[in-house]
Amino acid sequence: MQYPVTGFALNTSRLAAIGCFFATMVALAGCSKIELDRNEGAPLVWSDLRGQWVLVNYWAEWCKPCLKEIPELNALSQNPSITVLGVNFDGISGAELRQLGVRMAIGFDLLNQDPGPQFGWQTPIALPATLVINPQGELQQVLFGEQTQASIRAAIGL
Repeated sequence: MQYPVTGFALNTSRLAAIGCFFATMVALAGCSKIELDRNEGAPLVWSDLRGQWVLVNYWAEWCKPCLKEIPELNALSQNPSITVLGVNFDGISGAELRQLGVRMAIGFDLLNQDPGPQFGWQTPIALPATLVINPQGELQQVLFGEQTQASIRAAIGL
């Protein structure tokens, strides 16, 4: 069967193929993978973290409670079911961030950029702040103030 369309004819199978092509393109556009720029190492693929708890910790060198919780976060990052990611509140990145991480003995991954805008999360207005992302990849809660292993384990139920 053919339908006239602006001076030429399309058969229904060709029209169906065009519809499938556009539907596929729309679906693929929604499946773009989100990569987080780690300060050291290859980019971190967000979908690879599914099945784990993710803690996105906002910190600054001048924040005393931030400094106190670093050993706690370092210890949590050793748990295979928890990934800890650090975001410098002052926007420090590159070699300067790497040096700061070494000087402060940060043992978890530091990100060069705040991942919040990619996910629609607002940047915290107080420090320290830890975003708790559940194993399904959803923001579960935001913890403000100095955290300990016990407080974070209680928040995630481990």
